[in-house]
Amino acid sequence: MKKFVLYTLLTSFLFSGFFSDETRPSEKEVIESQRICQLFKKKAEDYKKKMRDDLLAKVTLASYEERANLFCNKAKELEAAREGEESGSPDENQSSSATDTNRTK
Repeated sequence: MKKFVLYTLLTSFLFSGFFSDETRPSEKEVIESQRICQLFKKKAEDYKKKMRDDLLAKVTLASYEERANLFCNKAKELEAAREGEESGSPDENQSSSATDTNRTK
């Protein structure tokens, strides 16, 4: 009975996800963020060329630029996190504080 309980606890601990690499950003996430960053940069440039001169057009342009900035920063943070983990010294405190200051602007 003791062996059964010990075996159950051990297997539940091993399969609970403590040792998974899910916290590390995948290459797909980095590539997707870079793709969306480039998409919104191009969209903002194209919109700027054909933009009307009214408030709604300015708000739309600001929205495109904000989303481009958001995804470009996310791509940079994911790349930095991947490089930090590969070198063995992730610096999570600076990236999270940088994200907080960008959102408050």
